[in-house]
Amino acid sequence: MRAKAPEANRPPADMRALEQQLAAYLPPEQVERVRRAYEIGALAHAGQTRRSGEPYITHPVAVAGILAELGMDAETIIAAILHDTLEDTALTSEQITAEFGQSVMALVDGVTKLDKVRFRSRQEAAAESFRKMLLAMARDLRVILIKLADRLHNMRTLGAMEAESRRRIARETLEIYAPIAQRLGMNRFKAELQDLGFRMFHPDRHRVIAERIRAVFGNRREAMARIEEAVHTRLGAEQIAHRVVSRIKSPYSIYSKMRAEHKSFTQVMDVYGFRVVVDSVAHCYQALGAVHALYKPLDGRFRDFIAIPKANGYQSLHTVLFGPFGAPIEIQIRTEEMDAVAERGVAAHWAYKTDAAPANSAQSRAREWLSNLVDRQTEMPSPLEFIENVKVDLFPDEVYLFTPKGKILSLPRNSTALDFAYAVHTDVGNQAVASRVDKKLVPLRTKLASGQSVEIITAKSAAPKPQWLEFVVTSKARTAIRHQLKQLEHEDAVQLGHRMLDRALEELDSSLERLPQQRLDTFLLEHRYPRLEAFLADIALGNWMPGQAAQALTAHAELRAGGHSRHSQEKILIKGTERGVVSFANCCQPIPGDEIMGYHTAGKGIVVHRMDCPNVVEFRKSPERWVPIAWDANVTGDYDASLLIDVENRPGVLAQVAAAVAKSQSNIERVEYLERDINVAVLRFSIQVRDRNHLAEVMRRLRRLNVVHGVRRQ
Repeated sequence: MRAKAPEANRPPADMRALEQQLAAYLPPEQVERVRRAYEIGALAHAGQTRRSGEPYITHPVAVAGILAELGMDAETIIAAILHDTLEDTALTSEQITAEFGQSVMALVDGVTKLDKVRFRSRQEAAAESFRKMLLAMARDLRVILIKLADRLHNMRTLGAMEAESRRRIARETLEIYAPIAQRLGMNRFKAELQDLGFRMFHPDRHRVIAERIRAVFGNRREAMARIEEAVHTRLGAEQIAHRVVSRIKSPYSIYSKMRAEHKSFTQVMDVYGFRVVVDSVAHCYQALGAVHALYKPLDGRFRDFIAIPKANGYQSLHTVLFGPFGAPIEIQIRTEEMDAVAERGVAAHWAYKTDAAPANSAQSRAREWLSNLVDRQTEMPSPLEFIENVKVDLFPDEVYLFTPKGKILSLPRNSTALDFAYAVHTDVGNQAVASRVDKKLVPLRTKLASGQSVEIITAKSAAPKPQWLEFVVTSKARTAIRHQLKQLEHEDAVQLGHRMLDRALEELDSSLERLPQQRLDTFLLEHRYPRLEAFLADIALGNWMPGQAAQALTAHAELRAGGHSRHSQEKILIKGTERGVVSFANCCQPIPGDEIMGYHTAGKGIVVHRMDCPNVVEFRKSPERWVPIAWDANVTGDYDASLLIDVENRPGVLAQVAAAVAKSQSNIERVEYLERDINVAVLRFSIQVRDRNHLAEVMRRLRRLNVVHGVRRQ
């Protein structure tokens, strides 16, 4: 594999510039390896051009140049030059491995899209490619650095694309890649990706805001210079080695703040921003005292991210001062090390040797985050579900909370006590029943605020509820709840399917225990069931009729038209604990105490109807789908019911009716007016009751009200 690239003896100017960058920090033999990668890449991409008309090799060289600015190692630079070869050229993974080793090959593979794999939609293909990239990141953080540099150069040259493609790529950049850069602490990358994405997605808005920023900055130049000089003089008097940098907000950050906080451009821009960089942590706090002595601090606007770093490793002191020109002054104070991590994140002071190599705070936190992603992705088979969950993690605006032992946990804003429980451990979340926040007993759905101490109360008998998904915020909690609910539904489906198949086999004077094991194994193999449990769950979900399954298992098809045995009328008892495999029809809303029948529906399991349901007439046409069922004597749970209530149409009536329902210990799900005239109104109350006796008690209490003229069940 020693073929020469075109004009390999004298690389073009961009490659020569890259070699000069690398020579500043890499030994000559490593620079030579990069030159060799260029030769192979140029040969592989020979004849290919970009939309702009430039030779394609200029793109991977530019990506390598962006990474060289970060001081990345030779393997990363080589992988960047070759990152599109597997996808777009005839170069093979074996050739790359032979020339540069397995490590480079793993990096190239990590950023290769999955265009050769078939997906149901473009969105799913992009999501699966994204999942593969994140999992590769977990093995080697350099993968995402290459991918971000690749996306950054593509955004810089996006003008050559068609308008629709520009908007699609810009949206993806704003929703996925810029937040990833932020999550990894790479603020310099994040800011440029956001600005370029905003410019391509909303060109007119970007232009207007950018012009107004330039105008405002021009007007404020003198004021900012005076503030900067005052800060510089004060810190010099304290003998603190420092540098002061004025900060100007980007068009995207201003646009985002205007939308999020419903503020005008003038309100958002009415702030002066400065960064103070010092040489030690002690000097950070000393500088804080100095600027507070210079200008009065605004109450409640101080944040200490040195003591409690952000999730991406960011550390700094933030304070807001009341300035001499009537506008607030925002000041960030940090060390040189913190400034490097804030700007470059995981790429700061890169020293990639082994997993045991020293890591800055951003690198260690990024690896922890990615490790959690790997654990969770195994429970999310859908690429689209995975990417939606990751998006939640990418917009973290954190709150900082304390465990009873004093450990600090950071969670996204609006997180609940239940999110905290799952952050502690999945088992703690699954068994949570309540929580104590600052020693006060509160529900699991309670939203948490920074600085609170949280204790989770658990019970071994507890289990996740579907309603939990309505209020949890973190992707870890959401994924764990869904996984556990699916597991519980599967267990219920297996038990119900077992009961249904047993009943069908009894009609054929057989049973699962009496079936030859070989016959059962052969049947499962023929129908591609890995275990008997999967087959039983399919029966419960209606994908197999119990009678059909029994006949197939016993191989007595001639009994299909046979009579029913003494076992055929045994009913399946509904206990109220069935999840997913037994549902209650909305058309008639059966509750314990009603005469009921079950209708076996493919994919839904057993749907329970009242015997007086109008739809039962239609179901009689498919007797093979009928399932004899009844309520268990100890049935539990709350069941939906609807009441039609005729009331006088005057003020305060609705409150009286609702109070009567509440006093009956019934939950009100929804209320709506069906009819309304001058004197009378008809209300529909959707409520939850335990059984017919409970429903009767609700109706009796309502009939005692003078404003109620009639109550009937719908």
